Amino acid sequence: MSGYVYLKLSPTSPSPSPPPPLSRPHLLPIPTTTTTTFLRNTLLGAALSFGLIFSLPSVSALQTCRQLDPLQHEVVTNQGLVEEAWQIVNDTFLHTGRHRWSLDSWQLKREAILSNSIQTRSKAHQIIKRMLASLGDPYSRFLSPDEFSKMARYDMTGVGINLKEVPDENGELRLEVLGIILDGPAHSAGVRQGDEILAVNNMEVKGKSAFEVSSLLQGPNGTSVTIQVKHGNCGPVESIEVQRQLVARTPVFYRLEQLDGVTPVGYIRLKEFNALARKDLVIAMKRLQDMGASYFILDLRDNLGGLVQAGIEIAKLFLNEGDTVIYTVGRDPQLQKAIVTDTSPMIQAPVVILVNDKTASASEIVASALHDNCRAVLVGKRTYGKGLIQSVFELDDGSGVVITVGKYVTPNHKDINGNGIEPDFQKLPAWDDISQHLKKCSMPQQG
Repeated sequence: MSGYVYLKLSPTSPSPSPPPPLSRPHLLPIPTTTTTTFLRNTLLGAALSFGLIFSLPSVSALQTCRQLDPLQHEVVTNQGLVEEAWQIVNDTFLHTGRHRWSLDSWQLKREAILSNSIQTRSKAHQIIKRMLASLGDPYSRFLSPDEFSKMARYDMTGVGINLKEVPDENGELRLEVLGIILDGPAHSAGVRQGDEILAVNNMEVKGKSAFEVSSLLQGPNGTSVTIQVKHGNCGPVESIEVQRQLVARTPVFYRLEQLDGVTPVGYIRLKEFNALARKDLVIAMKRLQDMGASYFILDLRDNLGGLVQAGIEIAKLFLNEGDTVIYTVGRDPQLQKAIVTDTSPMIQAPVVILVNDKTASASEIVASALHDNCRAVLVGKRTYGKGLIQSVFELDDGSGVVITVGKYVTPNHKDINGNGIEPDFQKLPAWDDISQHLKKCSMPQQG
């Protein structure tokens, strides 16, 4: 998801300084530090920070040429608003905790709540808050209209826009501007909310994900990017040059180490999963390979996550084609799926992943994917155990609700949430031991 003003679900401390040199067998001491997707019954995009998914009131893929105000909401009664929130929970909520919850008890709650008149909008919002609190889920919560609006303007592009994926009449994805920061770079240059993105620097983006296009928009501060947009549903097409201002900082530090005075090891520290993570990690891996690295250490300690899609794409860099990255589980059939690698690995060298109790979410997806597919050993402490997917639904008055709708399960079918991932070693072992461990891991799978 990464400059996360609105979407971080866990507090972080300031970014760490580059890590000190490696020494075996001690671990490196490093200071502590939600593909925005849109759906309403149908998944239309890619997951953002900690698995957050956005959900908006549904719009037909067959657009007319009348201009629509994306901020305009129909008049809704207070009772209707509460019932809308209740229905979203009833249809999508995945119960994952120890708190008792059932559809039968939830039906009784609806009858109790709607039996009395709700006189004010403020009262309706308070009822929704109490209703969500009764789920016993720390991640399901209410968003005021102002909070939802800020979340919709979340900028992962560096030019002040937030993209959503929408299928056209042929089922192909097109990208629209969901939110835009007023007086930000894109807005000042002429991009408007609701515009369709057609190309970035003369590269057509039809069929690409919001995550992929956001990465194309990213770049060094002060440089320019040309965005071709179509204004409105049937408006004119215009190429607009936008100067980048606010960009994600690189989350990657890397260096070549000589462990035991002989073995060249590529060390990569990944602080978070933002829009630059995959691109900068690829650069680091290529440079370390050119420098002669025989093994790699990927340091995910104190990495609380970020863009889930970035984590998935990074895991694929190490896996063989056909390997499972992660399973998603939820009540919606479209959340019941396996995410599978569709490319060849960038490297074949053994990998060590350093983890601790602040390795969470997207970091745990990468760690479990490489571990369960016998591509890496895990060294350190048990990980945090954050493996839930939240969906952000917009209500008809512009407010919203965040609901837990799914969870991640590792390739070996282990539930990450609340359990974390147990490492193979507490301290960095000898490289011969690492090679033997990975060989032993892959033998049953090959048999």
